[in-house]
Amino acid sequence: MAARRGGDRPKKASAAASASFVGPDVEPQRGDGPYKLLAIDLDGTLLDHSGEPKDEDVTAIKKLKARGIKVTILTGRLFSGTRPSAEILGIDGPVGCADGSHVVHMKGEKTLLHHGIRGRAADRLRASLDRNDLVAFLFADDAIVHDERGADYLPYVRTWSTDLRYVHRVSEHPLWDSKEGMTAVVALGREANIGRAVADIQRDETEAMQVAMFPFRRDNEHWGMVARAAGGTKGTALAWMAAHHGISLSETVCVGDWLNDLPMLSVAGRSFAMGQSPPEVKKAATDVLERGIETGGGIAEAIEKAFGK
Repeated sequence: MAARRGGDRPKKASAAASASFVGPDVEPQRGDGPYKLLAIDLDGTLLDHSGEPKDEDVTAIKKLKARGIKVTILTGRLFSGTRPSAEILGIDGPVGCADGSHVVHMKGEKTLLHHGIRGRAADRLRASLDRNDLVAFLFADDAIVHDERGADYLPYVRTWSTDLRYVHRVSEHPLWDSKEGMTAVVALGREANIGRAVADIQRDETEAMQVAMFPFRRDNEHWGMVARAAGGTKGTALAWMAAHHGISLSETVCVGDWLNDLPMLSVAGRSFAMGQSPPEVKKAATDVLERGIETGGGIAEAIEKAFGK
């Protein structure tokens, strides 16, 4: 697979993806410190292309926690894909998964917030995926549901979660009618088919869903889209985290590297874009780091700049 580890960030993204990742507005509250919370992205920020953190970053985060600073994770991964990193860092509070659609407390793994695709929005999404002959994956209950058509794409989607569950036919699964709804739906197919499905959602369900499309192989045969319920982004999740800990957004710091990080980079008191980030991500942040995922140490650099040694 040509896609990078961490399914929420392909190597290239469309303008539609960039716009959709912004999501609901949260009022920016830039601050000059002292800061009380650090929120970090995983893939491309803490985790390298092999899915491993650098010792320098882990050590810096643990030292920061020892000083009484709250640390959380805001990632596109589901909780099962987030838990190992949270355990390495010793995080015992809430973490934000699925780009802010699902907030889970590490102690007891209790869901604190969930934005799910349900009801009429789910019905219309299912009809569009069938009409455009797309391979679909349902993200719910911290697992990814797939059928035989999705077997060839499992190395790609498993970067979100390693809990993969096979069913006879995805379009007939009870999750489409569940009360809690699905955390996300990912669909893969030809660019034209993906484009039509995205247009369907943007035309009929702009208030119920947000959607982004992206290429994940270097041809027109392999495009993808991710649909999530409206109302949840990394920006809204950061605002939730701040309120949960009794602080203001101006007292938060975040570090990210990709388009889905734009909402939190735009609203945090101070925000850092990794050195390898695309231009629009660097523009949204208050600071651009010298170090990137290839060298590691980007989070350590951000901590030193925002919190001091």
